[in-house]
Amino acid sequence: MRKIVRHAFLIVAASTLAATAGYFFGRPQPVSLPPPEAVTAADAPARLLALILPDLNGQAQSLSQWKGKVLVVNFWATWCPPCKEEMPEFSRINRKYALNGVQFVGISLDSADKVAAFKEETEISYPLLIGNLETLDLSSDLGNRAKALPFTVILRQDGSLQQVKLGKYITSDLEKVLLAALQPR
Repeated sequence: MRKIVRHAFLIVAASTLAATAGYFFGRPQPVSLPPPEAVTAADAPARLLALILPDLNGQAQSLSQWKGKVLVVNFWATWCPPCKEEMPEFSRINRKYALNGVQFVGISLDSADKVAAFKEETEISYPLLIGNLETLDLSSDLGNRAKALPFTVILRQDGSLQQVKLGKYITSDLEKVLLAALQPR
């Protein structure tokens, strides 16, 4: 009988130890990432401004044409629900702040046909350009390490980085960032 109790005790002790080890080693570990601005490649904003991409008509467009404005560059795709949700609000804000020197530009990671079909359904008040995998790599250099969408980059009038955001923007937060970007340093 003693032998059975001892074996039972060892089994319970081993099970408890295994469960405890499983809990500590199997649980998600908190990850402390630096803020996106801290991991941005130093030349990435300049490379973004130097980017030349086709618009929906196949015409090459350089982002440098908007230098001197607060530039809001949104990386998006038609298959991305949060991307499509924020675009009508981006259009409204683009119209609201256009006279203040703010310009939105959408860079899609889709085909021109899909983007054109989306634009027929949704009123967009800013230019839409067609990106590629190298464009996605540039977004990574700008702080989008996950290479996820939507991803928004805001450059000040001098071309320096104001803010980057992975995920959908809340309108009030975006407007605060734009107002800050419009202020002289």
